[in-house]
Amino acid sequence: MTDELQDGDGGEARAAADDALVIFTPSGRRGRFAKGTAVLDAARSLGVYIESVCGGRGLCGRCQVEVAEGAFAKHGIVSRAASLSPSTATEQRYADIRSLPATRRLSCAAQILADVVIDVPADVAVNTQVVRKRAETRAIVRDLATHLHYVEIEPPDMAKPQGDLDRVIQHLGEKWGIADVLVDVAVLPDAQPALIKGGYKATVAVHQDGGRPRIVGIWPGYRERLFGVAVDIGSTTIACHLVDLMSGRTVASAGTANPQIRFGEDLMSRVSYVMMNPEGRVALTDAVRDAVNTLILRVAGQGNVDKEEIVEAVLVGNPIMHHLYLGIDPTPLGQAPFPLAVSQALDLRAQGLGLPILKSGRAYILPCIAGHVGADAAAVTLAEAPHKGQEITLVIDVGTNAEIVLGSADRLLAASSPTGPAFEGAQISSGQRAAPGAIERVRIDPETLQPRIKVIDVDTWSDEEGFADGVARVGVTGICGSGIIEAIAELFLAGVITADGTIDGSLAARTPRIVPSGRTFAYVLWHEPVEIKVTQNDVRAVQLAKAALYAGARLLMDKLGIDKVDRIKLAGAFGSHIDPKHAMIIGLVPDCPLDKVTAVGNAAGTGARMALLNRGHRREVEALVRTIEKIETAVEPRFQEHFVNAIGFPNRVEAFPHLAAAVKLPERKETDSAGGEGRRRRRTRDTPHPNPPPQGGRG
Repeated sequence: MTDELQDGDGGEARAAADDALVIFTPSGRRGRFAKGTAVLDAARSLGVYIESVCGGRGLCGRCQVEVAEGAFAKHGIVSRAASLSPSTATEQRYADIRSLPATRRLSCAAQILADVVIDVPADVAVNTQVVRKRAETRAIVRDLATHLHYVEIEPPDMAKPQGDLDRVIQHLGEKWGIADVLVDVAVLPDAQPALIKGGYKATVAVHQDGGRPRIVGIWPGYRERLFGVAVDIGSTTIACHLVDLMSGRTVASAGTANPQIRFGEDLMSRVSYVMMNPEGRVALTDAVRDAVNTLILRVAGQGNVDKEEIVEAVLVGNPIMHHLYLGIDPTPLGQAPFPLAVSQALDLRAQGLGLPILKSGRAYILPCIAGHVGADAAAVTLAEAPHKGQEITLVIDVGTNAEIVLGSADRLLAASSPTGPAFEGAQISSGQRAAPGAIERVRIDPETLQPRIKVIDVDTWSDEEGFADGVARVGVTGICGSGIIEAIAELFLAGVITADGTIDGSLAARTPRIVPSGRTFAYVLWHEPVEIKVTQNDVRAVQLAKAALYAGARLLMDKLGIDKVDRIKLAGAFGSHIDPKHAMIIGLVPDCPLDKVTAVGNAAGTGARMALLNRGHRREVEALVRTIEKIETAVEPRFQEHFVNAIGFPNRVEAFPHLAAAVKLPERKETDSAGGEGRRRRRTRDTPHPNPPPQGGRG
């Protein structure tokens, strides 16, 4: 082969007269090949990877290509179907069994006869795009760490006493060009029985991710099923996705509450549990591993997949979840300098983690960025790619410990902020986790101060037909995180809550929904079957949480030397359900054009899927975390200043011009004695909130 990209001047003139010019699309790679060369061989020599599990035997049909017919002036050639050899008996047999479109050829069987343009169809290409239905279109390119290879070896012969597995390794080298192969110890007991059962024809799974290739599976006969799982271990919820590695398609997904919640709502509570209980680390590790394993078995059942067909797992989580899942003591992360036991990416035997997948399968753990910015934040950054654009992008993974990334292609910074569990419905008087019956949307009429609500699992609003029937089915049971944010934002817009966060008791004269609550006041959001109120303590809990998050983001803006951001992306299960406008009204995020504030779903899970499907993404995130500058809020003096300012709605000192252009914000006012707490606990702009976040920023 003569590679024209490296020919230099006169390259084509020097090419042998009998060589044919072959151009592959959409990659654009091209080269000259001797006539009679198989299209598959030409593709591989140019780095156009066309998948062929069966090794060119015409069994799998995954190497299909099409001839692009016509005159190509750019290349100076005419490409015709006749540029390839006539259809072979192998192709006819495949077409009879599985069907082969008239325009398609099997590249393992078709030979090059003349200049030709070959198109690799998207539905069979290894690098096909998987479009995900998300706020932003997602393309995932496949470059798997584990591949299937079909082998046929000679039966044992007394004159050739070479072992069966040795002959498989020899075949992999001779047929597939895979040299220096290792064998996982778990494969040894199964290899010979599989070969005997298959008549010395078998499918071999070979894992290669940076090191020597390793046989991790062997099955009798021919097969083309291969799966992996991507797991996002959050402090509140765990999500698992089963992915068909041969197509890139997500087959099944499932989620569950993190059972570690019983040891503590937030991360530091769990660290404290480990500190106070000698067996605490083991208990938390067992709990999270059991939950992950249960989810893997659940998605395998949903997808009708045997666990032995799952060959890889990719896992992400914040540093404390990361350490606890790996069985590492997290207590050093509880105090400065917050050292990680290990931060680099890990490639481990799945069996060592007790994962219910192929015994010799592999587990890849994404790298952590720093002490409280973990593998989940690395996955979010990989997925949302602020490092690939010129816009200053703020990415926030909202949770009990918000992880924040800010920057562009020029520079990236990261921090974490201790928001606590208020956004998950905890510490709220009528709070609950997002579940059927929870109030998730709120609107309040500024004139009548009457509310409208929407609850999870009911499609209609409370003033619409059908709501009563829906509520009869699921009830109105409480208010979740997105609901409390909207309720407080709407109460602020309606003037019920002042800019300093006080419920204005003087408005009780206008509506019976404002009622005394101890020494303060509350707003009755719903009456039946249980009374759901927004209390003064609820407002304070949200103020503390949103101020901590905003202060972390504002601190990164200081470090980057900017006063505004171009785009904001809200990630995480909770971030996906926040209404951007209401989040900005309460000052959860900095001012930004509202159309540039988007929810991006479970971006950590997306990053995990990207790493599962593509080795290049693993190398990308490993390099990326080394370029991100970690800002530790615990030692930054301005964090407290930003926190105090962010207590107000939207903020005590910072302007929100983009928000003001879209929403009429109320005038700042002071409450009178009827406001109760407004008079007794009024603070000046320079006075800190009486309950600031714990020093070290880890509450």
